[in-house]
Amino acid sequence: MSAIRQTAADEPFYLVRVSKADLPSGFELERHAHDWPQLIYASAGVMTVWTEAGSWVAPPSWAIWAPGGMAHAIRFTGASAMRSLYVRPNAGEGLPTECSVIAVSPLLRELILRTVELGRLDERHRADVAMAQLIFEELRRHPAAPFDLPMPTSPAARRAAELLETGEAGATLARRVGLSLRTLERRFQTETGLSLGQWRRQARLLAALRGLAGGLPVKAVAEDAGYRTPSAFVAAFRSAFGSTPGRYFS
Repeated sequence: MSAIRQTAADEPFYLVRVSKADLPSGFELERHAHDWPQLIYASAGVMTVWTEAGSWVAPPSWAIWAPGGMAHAIRFTGASAMRSLYVRPNAGEGLPTECSVIAVSPLLRELILRTVELGRLDERHRADVAMAQLIFEELRRHPAAPFDLPMPTSPAARRAAELLETGEAGATLARRVGLSLRTLERRFQTETGLSLGQWRRQARLLAALRGLAGGLPVKAVAEDAGYRTPSAFVAAFRSAFGSTPGRYFS
């Protein structure tokens, strides 16, 4: 089906708008924001989205939801086929209000791809309205996944988070940000919901996802993440994300 010519007069009737792009590994979109909430999906590759509140990683079969007005930057690891939906504000009740990673079911995947093919969903057409309602229901039904890394809010804790990703830890880390280790641990737990150790582990596992998407072998990724053996890394990955790395990249 050929796309229907659109004019500015049609815009008020759109429930969902779309964009698509095939992007090389390493491509970055600088920080930006949209008035309409955005569902960012890549049918290939891995996306990482950064906001002031933290970062989110979406491997295959997952998408990232960015609320309207939220400034965010995106980096793509592995050749990526980005397909985005922009939902008209207040078009659907009960949709996520915070940035999150959303499970993409086979049905939602086909709805995304079909909507991108059509170019928009228009409330003047019954079939478009039905598709939009199915998309909204899928977004409400599928819970967020544990692919996020919340950032602490206080300056000292945020600096500690940056140092954690470079390998600093323990009392040395606390001294570098001007806090006692006990105070730093307490701030991290309060501001992120994670201990220092849990935050560092999550950061390493998310970095491992990007490494795997970029084509690195499991052994190399496991070493970079601080695991002695690939089997220990796979076990930690399964514990955190509910599946093995191979299932996400099959």
